[in-house]
Amino acid sequence: MEVERVQALAFGADLNELPAKFIRPAHERPENTKPLEGVSVPVISLAESHDVLVKEICKACSEWGFFLLKDHGISPGLIEKLQEVGIEFFKQPQEEKEKYANDPSTGKFEGYGTKMTKNLDEKVEWVDYFFHLMSPPSNVNHQIWPQTPSSYREVTEEYNKELLKVTDTLLELLSEGLGLEGKVLKSHVGGDEIELEMKINMYPPCPQPQLALGVEPHTDMSALTLLVPNDVPGLQVWKDDNWVAVDYLPNALFVHVGDQIEVLSNGKYKSVLHRSLVNKERTRMSWAVFCAPPHEAMIGPLPELVDEQNPAKYSTKTFAEYRHRKFNKLPQ
Repeated sequence: MEVERVQALAFGADLNELPAKFIRPAHERPENTKPLEGVSVPVISLAESHDVLVKEICKACSEWGFFLLKDHGISPGLIEKLQEVGIEFFKQPQEEKEKYANDPSTGKFEGYGTKMTKNLDEKVEWVDYFFHLMSPPSNVNHQIWPQTPSSYREVTEEYNKELLKVTDTLLELLSEGLGLEGKVLKSHVGGDEIELEMKINMYPPCPQPQLALGVEPHTDMSALTLLVPNDVPGLQVWKDDNWVAVDYLPNALFVHVGDQIEVLSNGKYKSVLHRSLVNKERTRMSWAVFCAPPHEAMIGPLPELVDEQNPAKYSTKTFAEYRHRKFNKLPQ
């Protein structure tokens, strides 16, 4: 099945106008939905004392569902290498990239792709991506990972190792923010079987960025999403009925609360609604890692948080069932 790639379209013939399928309905267009001025997202340093961290992260995840994390222990050099190998993959000739093409319609999500979810009015997002599992080892298929550049695997495995440590720390702090033992959240999202899924997003220059979206407004179905972008801004998060633009902070991790943490916390932590804008002159890229439970994990409000005064706000179901409903836009 021939899929039209956004990168090929953007860098092909002189493209001065967006094809109609990329033009969002008027109420979704960036030109009609400008972000709030003068508001900044929370920035948290992992070098803070433990008690301060628990408080700050709890506040950010309850009020925003999002924060920027610095001093997280992942070296700037490793982040730079991760970005270099991702950029190299997308620089390859089109026919090389097509060898990795995925096919979500048959359930083959891993690989090189252009459209991730069924969009009800069939508008297309201005993005190509590469998606693959990084963890646990038993679920990883290195055959689907980019073979070019040759350092892709080594760099990505090193990043996975470092990110697992940060994920552990964050889940522990989030557990304590709920008044629970540090290990509780991690045990409910799969323990050492937690899945880390890498999605490299590539948003090429767009002739009419005011009419398009890189990614439409959505919440992530993960437990947490840890993202590093390049220096081209575009991410916006929804807060108090307004979009808020997220400024670039070099080497920071952009931490999103996903749906599974909202459910487990019975709504105390908010899964953040966010979208991605595109740029007229420059390519925007981001490396999003979704930390998700194994498919068979049962996810519902933690029993410790539910009583007569605080009834369960969400149903309990397997993560596989949740994914199916989210992908097919069915009620949860």
